[in-house]
Amino acid sequence: MKATIGVIGGSGLYSMPGFEVQEEVTVETPWGSPSDSFVVGKLAGKEVAFLARHGRGHRISPSELNFRANIFGMKSLGVERIISLSAVGSLKQEHRPLDFVLPDQFFDRTNGRASTFFGDGVVVHLSFAHPVCPQLTQTVYQACGTAGVHAQKGGTYLCMEGPAFSTVAESNVYRSWGMDVIGMTNLQEAKLAREAEICYAAVAMVTDYDCWHPDHDAVTVDQIVSTLVRNAENAVRVVAASVAAMPALRECRCGSALASAIITDRQAIPEAARRKLALLIGKYL
Repeated sequence: MKATIGVIGGSGLYSMPGFEVQEEVTVETPWGSPSDSFVVGKLAGKEVAFLARHGRGHRISPSELNFRANIFGMKSLGVERIISLSAVGSLKQEHRPLDFVLPDQFFDRTNGRASTFFGDGVVVHLSFAHPVCPQLTQTVYQACGTAGVHAQKGGTYLCMEGPAFSTVAESNVYRSWGMDVIGMTNLQEAKLAREAEICYAAVAMVTDYDCWHPDHDAVTVDQIVSTLVRNAENAVRVVAASVAAMPALRECRCGSALASAIITDRQAIPEAARRKLALLIGKYL
């Protein structure tokens, strides 16, 4: 079963109206198993693959996620575009709970997470100055308007390690840096999607104001979950509108991100690496 559009998020999206589930697909990758099986079906006449980032039942911590398997699994299904939904805290007053932010920049505060497919004889240095796909992000932004969801296009997503939330001191430092939202997952996905030449757009769904805000300095999981449920309802509408409006052609550079990024002499690439990475770099070898 193949799909051209991938959605990473919570299991609430599986039951979205109009999504015709055809099958669950279990994928094994050179980096192990993805977070869960992929639910593949049709939405608005287009093939879509859904993946529960943390596994159904939310079993996998952000630091434990197998980002490489998740993105490689999408690639192996034929996915060319990924819409990634995640819960975030707001670091600015104007980003209110229930708002969606579509970041165009990331700032990394994680600790040694695997965020590249390459190494072991293959050196790749690709451009990550602009880490999300502008065409896909614009499509999702317009879909937010169609779905009646207040959204901002642009902003910086600070990716922290977690799983604990920030201290007040950390939160205030991030605000002084001009960060917009804070989360624990999207940066590695964006890097790996770029390496896989997949268009990537992040949908940061604001649940709270993080601990810098006097009314949110002791935010609880129950409070966040309450907002998450309402955000999931909005996300269902945004995903449906995005898929329905998805352009047929990719008018971006995401699909050729590796064209000038493979530094290693082609003759020097080990045969084992060629086999392992064939799906990603085969067309360049």
